[in-house]
Amino acid sequence: MAQDLLTLGKRMRHFRTASGLTLDQLGEAVGVVASQLSQVENGKREPKISLLTAVAQALGVSLADLLTGGAPDHRAALEIELDRAQRGPVFATLGLPHVRPGKSMPTAALEAMVGLHREIERREKEAAATPEETRRAVAEQRAEMRQKDNYLPELEKVADDLLRACDRGKGGALTHRTVAIMAQKLGFTLIHVDDLPHSTRSVTDIANGRIYLPPASIPGGHGLRSLALQALANRLLEHPQPTSYAEFLKQRLETNYFASACLMPRTPALEYLRAAKAEKNLAVEDFRDAFGVTQETAALRLTNLATSHLDLRTHFLRTGDDGTLYKAYENDGLPLPRDINGAIEGQLVCRKWAARTAYERATRTTEFHQYTDTPSGTFWCTAQTSSGQTGEFSITLGVPFADAKWFRGRETLRRVKSECPDESCCRRPPDDLYTRWSDQAWPSAKTHAHILSPLPGGSYPGVDDTEVYEFLERHAVDPSS
Repeated sequence: MAQDLLTLGKRMRHFRTASGLTLDQLGEAVGVVASQLSQVENGKREPKISLLTAVAQALGVSLADLLTGGAPDHRAALEIELDRAQRGPVFATLGLPHVRPGKSMPTAALEAMVGLHREIERREKEAAATPEETRRAVAEQRAEMRQKDNYLPELEKVADDLLRACDRGKGGALTHRTVAIMAQKLGFTLIHVDDLPHSTRSVTDIANGRIYLPPASIPGGHGLRSLALQALANRLLEHPQPTSYAEFLKQRLETNYFASACLMPRTPALEYLRAAKAEKNLAVEDFRDAFGVTQETAALRLTNLATSHLDLRTHFLRTGDDGTLYKAYENDGLPLPRDINGAIEGQLVCRKWAARTAYERATRTTEFHQYTDTPSGTFWCTAQTSSGQTGEFSITLGVPFADAKWFRGRETLRRVKSECPDESCCRRPPDDLYTRWSDQAWPSAKTHAHILSPLPGGSYPGVDDTEVYEFLERHAVDPSS
């Protein structure tokens, strides 16, 4: 509220000085003493609407002119920002006196002070990006997406509009050529290089209209399409440089969502899914193959559309071969493992869930199906194992028991019971093993660094700014060099 009062005061002072009135003259015109008006102008007193109406009439402006949210000019904006910084918790720790910018203070000096406060706050935010802060931000984002059923119609529209502009809105795999055309529509050229900065997946040169990507020969062409679309999304959605990890997460979610909505456009994807549901033959692997994407992309895309358009509640898991949960979504009540802050990243899923039992098969070329009884109800799941740079992982999509009837694989006879989070289910060792080994074992834990480490520094989390700028400088003249 104090910040709003200060803005109001600055606007009032701006219009008063523009009218050539002193505080005494304005006070006489509206029937209050000058000291009271001074307190209002300095943001220290909240005026009544009746007083503001009288002031607006005396100054020849509308009441809306006084109450609008923006600062009246550049200097006033600087003064407001300085006041905000000096009221904040970071400044309070410095033990410095407050500075009140008088008329005699040069604007350049005010700009320097505000700039210093911005940098101090930036460094404090960077230092505060602890594992707990990071995990809390992820948990908050997951809760928000659960409320939205993992569906973002505004991004669906952005993707649809761009596809239509490129005469592309039908089903089937999105070609690299179409992605290149989409880039051209937005003023960018896609360039494949073999010397991308090691901390980046792509680099966008805004000044020269170039998007640098890994070599076109790398395995998994769908990955290159997705990387290009994510880079385009940052420009199309006008993302600013993130100032917090929560904002970084939001931007990453939006770019990934946009890329999926382009690779698997809403209209043809729904036509395909509705037809498969009508035949009671929904299958992630078929959905994947129809649009030429990965199992993970297809499963996540199904969660985007399932609740809002197919009346299905779902869950999704990406799980390491050791049971570590890397990514998850649910709006069907699946009891995901959580820490005290509500974060699921780094937690171990039940050994009896399909996400882990799928690894027990000798042949893993097809999807694995299972019913699991849990304290929250019975769920049907389909899981597929795969491998990446960090090792093996499984992708799981599931639904409550009643909705299994729409999916291929519902006829499976495999059914297990899980009591997690009760530790007696699979986390507490049998009594005989505990008695024998509890005081004879000293294991060294394998740390999941990307989950537990502090947020890396840089303008963009984990990105080496110097390396990126040197790369852009190297390619600025000749992109093929």
